[in-house]
Amino acid sequence: MSDLTAVSVSDLEYQALASGSALQPRPNFGVLVLGNRDRADFLQRMTTNDIARLQPGQAALTILTSPVARIDAVFSVLCRQEDLLLLPSEGQAEALRQRLQGQIFFMDKVTVSDESGNLCRLRLLGPSAGKSLLAAGLPQPTSDDNFLVADGVTVLRQERFDLPGYEIIAPVQMLDALQERLTRAGALPLVDSDSYEARRIEQGRPLPGKELTDAFSPLETGMTWVCAENKGCYTGQEIIARQLTYDKVTRTLVSLRSERPLSEGASVSVNDRAVGTVTSSGYSPTAGPVALAVLKRPHNVEGVEVMVDGVTARVEQIPLQAN
Repeated sequence: MSDLTAVSVSDLEYQALASGSALQPRPNFGVLVLGNRDRADFLQRMTTNDIARLQPGQAALTILTSPVARIDAVFSVLCRQEDLLLLPSEGQAEALRQRLQGQIFFMDKVTVSDESGNLCRLRLLGPSAGKSLLAAGLPQPTSDDNFLVADGVTVLRQERFDLPGYEIIAPVQMLDALQERLTRAGALPLVDSDSYEARRIEQGRPLPGKELTDAFSPLETGMTWVCAENKGCYTGQEIIARQLTYDKVTRTLVSLRSERPLSEGASVSVNDRAVGTVTSSGYSPTAGPVALAVLKRPHNVEGVEVMVDGVTARVEQIPLQAN
């Protein structure tokens, strides 16, 4: 990870994310389509969320977990009349397609196709994102995890996953025109990831590839809300249910604040004993050096002081408050 300093974060981009509207192109995110009669039942028995409850126009984040309840894949599911639109994490479209294809049994009426070459994705972020949508003439879903479609453009509202905002899916030939419309409507294009990372870490939002990996379970990374309790079995479900019932979640996601930037992947210790790992690190213009980490009990509560490579850090509440 490159050194993170105050000048490495664009003030304009950060302000757009914190108090305005920002546009993040997502060229490597991909889109899958799950079709045929058994599509919802198929995902219902494989992933953590209650996919069977979805009606057209509704969406849900869901997770594929391993037999030991570790995170294998995180993706959004949009319920349409004739199919399910799947939004994989960055760079994971082909891996997810292969994983799903490999789980289709001969009796399943399910098809999975990769539409990444035909559809593109953007994310509109910030408190004024809704105003930018309207100014650009795009539909604005009024509820979390709902989506609307107009003139071939799908707009999904997501408040609990990623930074709050709108995921926009459209034909690739519309990409340039959409970006221009949204920019004219007041959305500032994000040039690099520093400001996005700073804001994400401030808000305590776990990210695939950082916190949401096979090193952790959903319960350890603040994703309990994605694990539906009253549904049938799926891979890893028994372990997740047991951890919830008997309070067996022994480590959780926390925020850290320090005088100097921390290194991602560094060990976190208390009294020279390892208690966790730094998963994300950044520099916030309002909070200074910030990080996310997964820490063991009882060191995962606000106010605890920990050490990371000789740097003292303090466990803080999520989301972080400005200095």
